[in-house]
Amino acid sequence: MNWWQRLQKNPLARFGAIVLLIFYVAVIAADFVAPYNPLASQPNGSLLPPTRVYWVSQQSGNFIGPHIYPTTQGDTDLETGDRQLIVDFQKPSPLRLFVSGPEYRLFEFSLPLPPNWDEVTIFPGIPLNWHLFGSTGEAQFNILGTDDQSRDQFSRLVHGGRISMFIGIIGVLITFPLGLIIGGISGYFGGWTDSVIMRFAEVLMTFPGIYLLVTLGAVLPPGLTSTQRFLLIVVITSVISWAGLARVIRGQVLSIKEREFVQAARAMGGKPIYIILRHILPQTATYVIISATLAVPGFIGAEAVLSLIGLGIQQPDPSWGNMLSLATNASILVLQPWLIWPPAALIILTVLAFNLLGDGLRDALDPRSLRR
Repeated sequence: MNWWQRLQKNPLARFGAIVLLIFYVAVIAADFVAPYNPLASQPNGSLLPPTRVYWVSQQSGNFIGPHIYPTTQGDTDLETGDRQLIVDFQKPSPLRLFVSGPEYRLFEFSLPLPPNWDEVTIFPGIPLNWHLFGSTGEAQFNILGTDDQSRDQFSRLVHGGRISMFIGIIGVLITFPLGLIIGGISGYFGGWTDSVIMRFAEVLMTFPGIYLLVTLGAVLPPGLTSTQRFLLIVVITSVISWAGLARVIRGQVLSIKEREFVQAARAMGGKPIYIILRHILPQTATYVIISATLAVPGFIGAEAVLSLIGLGIQQPDPSWGNMLSLATNASILVLQPWLIWPPAALIILTVLAFNLLGDGLRDALDPRSLRR
């Protein structure tokens, strides 16, 4: 039985893979999945609860299918915080799949650059105005309610997932190649090269992460957008986060370089860098794949923490981290819980899915798991 078959027989790994597939498809096609612009405010729609769906007309009492009514915010009781909702039952708005709405460019991808630079568009996208679901009338379908700026919470969650879901992949793509190459060189050559690299790695590992992030947040140029600022922090921290991986790879290389196939490649005149890249590092693929899968949740958690303390994505740009920062307001926790639990649930589900998939890959790829 190969590793793929063993992975498919693991129900928890399958669950994690399915959850991640759904999440990544949703955030990549966020403009299509989200019914509204995540930055647009609707009139008199501040802090609306999730829109109630009706099946029977509130005027005639007849069954007319799923529909909603225009809802706006009324007066607020200053003592209790209760908000009056004004629902116009004269204007039913049917709910449909694949409705027309604000125009967008599906799969558009632009490279964020520093201020005063021309934005580089990698892929211009496909111009469309179709959305996965929505209402066909005047009413706004806020499936998860609205925030304090009258913006649709579900649309912000889907668009914010682009940063939260891909930030870990960016960090891994930077950290792991560095750790692999530096650790491979250190373990293969040994001697003073190994000593210098490992002492430098140990120095980097002593840096307290949170203080480094706060310092970086303070010294970055003020003209950067929130996305540029956060990506720059991720790049810098990834560049100096290779040390732990390099130490593990170095230990594996010390063992692998004494095997017969490496000795044969060396005797045939293979250059050291070729031997490291072609023969030694591929033998560490199992550990690297598992570690990369388990490292992504760390970056997702870091994004949430950085946004919470003001160093990550800033308003009005959405991310799961800065949406969760509303939890610091006690009145929001009590009166508008729909603003807190969706981003918290998505972060927990994503981290759990990555961990389940990583555990499944470990069991499927580790030869020792065959004997368990």
